[in-house]
Amino acid sequence: MTPRDILAAVSVAVVWGLTFIAIKFGVEAAPPLALSALRFFFAAVPLVFFVRPPKTSPWLVVLYGLAIGVGQFGLLFIAIEQGFPVGLSSLVIQSQVFFTILFAWALQGERPRPAQLAGAGVALAGIALIGSERLNGASFGPLMLVLLAAAFWGAGNVIGRLAGRVDMLGFTAWSSLVAPAPLMLASLWFDGKAALAPLSRPSLQLMLSVLVLSYGGTVFGYGLWSRLLANHPAASVTPFALLVPIVGMIAASIIFGEPLDAFELWGALLVMAGLAVNVFGDRMLARLRPPLVK
Repeated sequence: MTPRDILAAVSVAVVWGLTFIAIKFGVEAAPPLALSALRFFFAAVPLVFFVRPPKTSPWLVVLYGLAIGVGQFGLLFIAIEQGFPVGLSSLVIQSQVFFTILFAWALQGERPRPAQLAGAGVALAGIALIGSERLNGASFGPLMLVLLAAAFWGAGNVIGRLAGRVDMLGFTAWSSLVAPAPLMLASLWFDGKAALAPLSRPSLQLMLSVLVLSYGGTVFGYGLWSRLLANHPAASVTPFALLVPIVGMIAASIIFGEPLDAFELWGALLVMAGLAVNVFGDRMLARLRPPLVK
């Protein structure tokens, strides 16, 4: 990856870390599925009137929209609305790194390297530690929702790669158009009339949240992220998500005063260590190997 691509990946990670704060404010003002529907509606409109549909299979556009819009964010918003800590959710959802590597291996034949497997093992140990602390509490269900959301994110990453080198602004806009209808129908099913209340009486808090999520998180974030994935191996791009929980947890601590108990802190450190092994493991192994004697 070029320095410009690295800077782009870092920028996306920082913006995504801050969007977790917007999610928390958003689910306080609207039902989670309705909030996600609004996010992707405004990410698509008015862009779809100015950009052409991407030159790829329409099914890939639809599948990407469902995976990211309905699967990832629908489930993530529900988990946060149900009380799962914002900072911790920004960390746990980074297991998408390993879901992406798994799906890329299964669908595209990208065999994971030893360092990636080791990193996945360490990170899974951390998630298991966090889960053991929440196993008997009300937060275990939301934890599972965040993990399932991460799996959908990983699937979306691979679908974005399968789309090839297309206009990623168009791909993001048109795939965003897929999500609002199923999300709003699901919100009407689960939330009833409460799903329509934000449309008739939108608060300033809701409007600012949707603005940040739509144009910061989706148009900028996913548009640029998908372009990077289309031009570089998944294992090179996805580890930059390591920065997301750092930003998210610091921001959540400052704004919401979210603490971590001992189990969650050690689990968080293990997840971060696993992600770090995934990013830097190959370089460390290369330095540790003795030079070949001719």
